[in-house]
Amino acid sequence: MARILRSSAWRRTLWQKSSPSRRISTIPHIPLETPIEEETLPHYDPEQYYPIILETCTRQGIRSRASLAMGPTQQVGYVEIFGSTVRDDKYRVLKVSTSLPKFPTATDRELKIYTHLTKVNSTHAGQSLIRELYASFDLQGPVGRHQCLILQPMHMTLLDMMRLNPKPFDRPLLKMILRRLLLALDFLHTEAEVVHTDLKTDNLMLTLEDSSMLADFAKSEVENPSPRKTIDQSRTIYKSGQFRRPTGGKGYGLPVLCDFGEARIGKTQESAGLVWDLFEGEHLFGDIFDTKGGHDPFKHIALMVASIGPPPGEFVKRSETAEQCFDPSGAWIAHEDAAIPSVSLESLEKRLSGQEKEFYSVHEVHAQMATRGAQDGKTTP
Repeated sequence: MARILRSSAWRRTLWQKSSPSRRISTIPHIPLETPIEEETLPHYDPEQYYPIILETCTRQGIRSRASLAMGPTQQVGYVEIFGSTVRDDKYRVLKVSTSLPKFPTATDRELKIYTHLTKVNSTHAGQSLIRELYASFDLQGPVGRHQCLILQPMHMTLLDMMRLNPKPFDRPLLKMILRRLLLALDFLHTEAEVVHTDLKTDNLMLTLEDSSMLADFAKSEVENPSPRKTIDQSRTIYKSGQFRRPTGGKGYGLPVLCDFGEARIGKTQESAGLVWDLFEGEHLFGDIFDTKGGHDPFKHIALMVASIGPPPGEFVKRSETAEQCFDPSGAWIAHEDAAIPSVSLESLEKRLSGQEKEFYSVHEVHAQMATRGAQDGKTTP
């Protein structure tokens, strides 16, 4: 599994005497009143983000080169940047968590999972289909600690890939993706007893076959600096950059499972929603936003109930928040917040036809009967 180096070893590996970079192009600045990147997120708090400045040493031997992406998970916001190494063709990704003083351990989950995985002695093939972690360290920010993970560089996510091509994946490609995903999950479930819990298309990323893309990406930031907004002397927000296309006969790489920020150690089942997204080319639960474009949790849960049925009473009893939507038997009670829409998995499915559609319809009926049986405390043959 991934080797986790301590920061002292990483410093020896990464250390490079930095020299001032000559800016060839004028740096484009974004007006202060225009929200960008993390500023567009709901509940944005600038104090939670570490004030990274490109072309400076984030830590001894780790130099911030270019902004690749940003975004939150449920409790962790992060940016990804490159740290240069001794050799120009060796780059890594630095993932910096937000600092949450009220929940000081909330951002530690991913490192705990990676640490747990290093203790798993296994030859399972799915072990190699998980993004590799190289090292970790902490940075002290204005309001608290920021955990930093140094990770395997990757290309685009499957979500990005789907956006480039509006057509759903063809079956050979879909089978290859699912085979690799299921192999990774089989290792996590059977060998490591880890549940990912956050399976979605932007947590499956493509490996990099053309390693020169990393050096070119950093070079491009020097020659054509990314647009940015300077908030004050200590804080600058950068627009995320993008890789060029692979060259020299190289491809886009193969999918690997990433982001363990919501993973748990234990045994349970994973969601199949990701398989639907890949096959249909759109989200299973798509109409889940309010009139202002924000996520509406009541609409989301109502659509889930319409598609797969109400939850068992035992589930409601175990949940701390389910009582907002369901009574103790699992019946929907949040009528003022959202109505259960008149849809079904059969009506939402668009790609199947003929015998495949008939088989899918029969399977859906049996699944609904099983759900009702579980809710009533009965078994369904």
